[in-house]
Amino acid sequence: MELTSNLTLELSDQPFLLEKRIELLKAIKNHGSISKAAKAVPMSYKAAWDAVDTMNNLSHTPIVSRETGGKGGGGTTLTRYGENLLKTYTILKEEQKRFLERLKLVTDVDKGTLKTIGRLSMQISARNQLSGSIKKIVKGMVNSQLFVQLKSGNTLISVITNDAVDALGLEVGDDVTAIFKSTSVLVGTGEMRISAENCFEGVVETIREGKVNAEVVIEIGEQDRVVAVLTTDSIGELGLEKGRTVSTLIKSTDIMIGK
Repeated sequence: MELTSNLTLELSDQPFLLEKRIELLKAIKNHGSISKAAKAVPMSYKAAWDAVDTMNNLSHTPIVSRETGGKGGGGTTLTRYGENLLKTYTILKEEQKRFLERLKLVTDVDKGTLKTIGRLSMQISARNQLSGSIKKIVKGMVNSQLFVQLKSGNTLISVITNDAVDALGLEVGDDVTAIFKSTSVLVGTGEMRISAENCFEGVVETIREGKVNAEVVIEIGEQDRVVAVLTTDSIGELGLEKGRTVSTLIKSTDIMIGK
C-alpha cells in the first residue's frame, strides 16, 4: 500500500492552486497559448479560462497575462509573479514528497500501525538549531563525519552513525539542521589549544543571568547564533560582557543532525 496526497493551496478559504491548475500554468509557460495549454493538460478551452480567471481573481497579483494583437496575434503568458509562484509550488511539492517518504518509513500502513508517527511532529528542546548544507561526508567503519556549511560560512562537523546517515538518506548538498544543547557549548577567551573539532569565534550578543546559571547568546556571523549555558560565577571569571569576542567550542559527537 502506498501513501499519496494531493497538494492544494488556499486563499480566503477557497482552493487557489490545485495540481490540475499547476499543470495548466506549466502548459501556458511552455506553449504561450491558452488553447494549446488546454489541449496539453487536457481540459476544455472554457475550463482553462475559468481556472485562469479564478486564480487571477483570488490572487492579489495577476498570475496569467493575456496579450492581444501584434505580429503573432497575441498569446497568453505567466507574469513574473506567476513564474515565482510556479517555482514555489514545485519546492513545496518536493517537500511534501519527502515528508510522505519519511512517513512511509516510520509507519506500516498495511498493518494499520502508526507506532512512531509522533516523531514527525516532535518539538525539540535543544536550544541550538543551525541550518546549513552538507558539503562533505566521510564514512568510517561505524560512524560518519558530516561537514555542514552554515549561513555564516563556518563549517560545522558532526559525527553520527552510518546507520543514521542511511536512515536519513543524507547526501552531499542536502539542507540539514545541526542540533545541540546549550549545555554542550563551552565558551573561552584568549588563545586556546583544544581538541574539539568545532571552534567558532563570535561576539557576545546578550547575557541573561540567573542566581546559579547564565544564558549567553553569541553571534558567530550572518545571523548564526550559538547559545551557551554557563554558571553565573563563570561569567565573572571570564569577564564576559556584551560585545566581547569569545570562542565557542562544541564536540562533534554532541551535534545531532535533522533533515
